[in-house]
Amino acid sequence: MSRFRLVLHVEPRPGVLDPQGAATRRALEQLGFASVQAVRVGKEITLEVEAPDASEARRQVEEMVRVLLVNPSTESYRMELAETPGRNGSGAAANTTLGAGAR
Repeated sequence: MSRFRLVLHVEPRPGVLDPQGAATRRALEQLGFASVQAVRVGKEITLEVEAPDASEARRQVEEMVRVLLVNPSTESYRMELAETPGRNGSGAAANTTLGAGAR
C-alpha cells in the first residue's frame, strides 16, 4: 500500500451566487484594486489515503466527494494527486492534475 495526498479545489459553480466573492471584490475595489472584475471564493480540502495505486486513491476520494465533501448542485471541484511517503518507503512526489470533477 502507498499513501497518496489528494487535494480538492472546490468553488461555487458558474452562475451560483457567491456572496463572499462579491464582498471580497468590493473590498479590493475600495482598496484601490479597480482592475479586479470578479472574485470566486472556494475552499481547499487535503486528504491522505492509503491505496494500492493512484487509480484506487482517486476512486476513494471520488466516493468521499459524492457522499460528503462537495455539493454538486452548487459547487464544482478539481482534484490533484501527489504520492507521499508510505509504508513502501517511496518518497516520490509528483503532482498530477486528475481533471475537473464538475458534476
